[in-house]
Amino acid sequence: MAQQGYPVYHIAGLGTFQPDVLVQPFAPYIDMHHKLHVPHRHSFYHMVYFTAGSGCHTIDFHRFEVRPFQLYAMIPGQVHHWDFRGNVDGYVLNFTASFFQSFLLRPDYLEEFAFFRGQAQQAVLDIPVSMRTGVTALFDEMVSLASSLDTLRIDQLRVRALTLFLELATLQEPAKPAPLSYNATLLRNFQKLVDKHFASLRLPKDYAALLYITPNHLNAICSDLLGQSAGEVIRERIILEAKRLLVNPELSVAAVADTLNFKDNSYFTKFFKKYTRTTPEAFRKALTADFG
Repeated sequence: MAQQGYPVYHIAGLGTFQPDVLVQPFAPYIDMHHKLHVPHRHSFYHMVYFTAGSGCHTIDFHRFEVRPFQLYAMIPGQVHHWDFRGNVDGYVLNFTASFFQSFLLRPDYLEEFAFFRGQAQQAVLDIPVSMRTGVTALFDEMVSLASSLDTLRIDQLRVRALTLFLELATLQEPAKPAPLSYNATLLRNFQKLVDKHFASLRLPKDYAALLYITPNHLNAICSDLLGQSAGEVIRERIILEAKRLLVNPELSVAAVADTLNFKDNSYFTKFFKKYTRTTPEAFRKALTADFG
C-alpha cells in the first residue's frame, strides 16, 4: 500500500460476483463502501450518474460540485474522493479494461470518448432534460441484466453500456467530420508514451525519438493542438503523479521523490514548488485539512 501511495480498489473487492463488471443503484453502493469517501484509485473504469443529492467530487485534485442529472466518468488510475451533503442516489457502472476486449476489435476504442481520456474537466457531463429519460432507462436495463449474468446477458449489458457511451459522446463531440489528422494521432501517441514513461523519460527529445520525429516537430504539434510545449506536457504529468502519491501520509516525501526517479528529495521539492508554488509538505498539509 505504501509503495502505491493511495488505496487502490478492484471490482472483486466491491461485492460483485462477476469479475469484470458491476452496475447497481448508487445509494446502496456508497452505503456499503464508506472507504470510498477518502482519496483512492480504482483499477477499473468508473462511471456514476446522479439523480439526487449534492456535495462535491474531487478528481485528480480538480473539485466539482455534485448535482442531480450529472455524470462522472473516470479511467483506471485517477485519484478521486467524494464529500456528499445528505442523501445521494443514482447509478454506478464499474468495468475493467478487459470487459470489452472480447467484444470489440479495437482495444483502444474507449479512448475515442473524450470522457474516458483521463482529463478531469472532460469527465463531468451535465445530462440535458431531453436525454435524462433515455440515460436512466439504459442504467435500469443494465442493473436488471447484471442481476444474473450468463454469456448472453453479459453481451446485452455490453451493448447497453456502449449505447450509453455513444449517447454521451454527442454532448462533447456533436460533430466529427474527419478522422484524426496525422498530427493529432502523433499527439495522442505522445500523450500515451508520457503516461507510460514519465518517471524515466523527462526530455521531449526522448519521446520524439520514440515517435520517429524531431523534437521541433513534437513541440510544434503540442503548441498547435494544446497551446503548450512538449516539456510542459511531461512536467504536468510528473506533477500530477506527485500529487497522487502525496495523498498517502504514510509515504514520505523522500519516498515520493524516489518513486519518481528524482536524484534526491531537495531536487524534487524545488521542482514541485517551481510548478505548483507550494512545497510537497504544504500540499500534503492542505489535503489533510480538506478531508480530515
